[in-house]
Amino acid sequence: MTYMMGKIKFLLLFILLTSFEVTYASECVILLHGLARSSASMEALEGRLVQEGYAVSNVDYPSTDHPIETLAPMAVEQGLRYCKKQSSQKINFVTHSLGGILVRQYLKTHKRQDIGRVVMLGPPNQGSEVVDNLKDTPGFELIHGPAGRQLGTDPSNLPRSLGPVDFELGVIAGTQSVNLILSTMLPNPDDGKVSVESTKVEGMADFIALPATHPFMMTDEIVIDQTVYFLKNGKFNKDALIK
Repeated sequence: MTYMMGKIKFLLLFILLTSFEVTYASECVILLHGLARSSASMEALEGRLVQEGYAVSNVDYPSTDHPIETLAPMAVEQGLRYCKKQSSQKINFVTHSLGGILVRQYLKTHKRQDIGRVVMLGPPNQGSEVVDNLKDTPGFELIHGPAGRQLGTDPSNLPRSLGPVDFELGVIAGTQSVNLILSTMLPNPDDGKVSVESTKVEGMADFIALPATHPFMMTDEIVIDQTVYFLKNGKFNKDALIK
């Protein structure tokens, strides 16, 4: 009798957990890493979002092998396929650096009704002066690929040509740098790769600047907290930053 009761309890627990999983999978988050990085750089965000109940696709894509026009459908559609398998009804994005430009490029030409909210971490939405200064340096394209050369601030460069966003976007900029040499090429404040001002884009729903650096903001606890808050509420929790 005790054995049967144990099996019944196990089955009830399994049904309960499975039910929650189906409910959570109705909302999916696609993670897109930055230039010359990998999906490993987004694992802290992935773990937190899974805990929060989202289905998560942490996409790995060859960021230094192709121009942005090729990378955008390659990366985004990989994530979309995963979300479809989860029967997700709403698709969100969390991106780092170049990943944000891929989302803008893709959604400019692919209109979807299931796009929810997007959080961009350190995105070069207006390009980066670092690229302006270094793109013709020997070895730059070898390290950063053709996509890296497209991230300048000139109006003819791809980020500046994409226009306003028409989706619910929150932007998080970093204000600290671990690369003081690159920071000399940028208007202050900056995160070592992108100035705070250059992360902004017309049409964004909310913006916040945090004491984080470009290479490590994806693992910063406050950045992650604010990311989750925006995905749930469509705005950042600025009251939490007031001490």
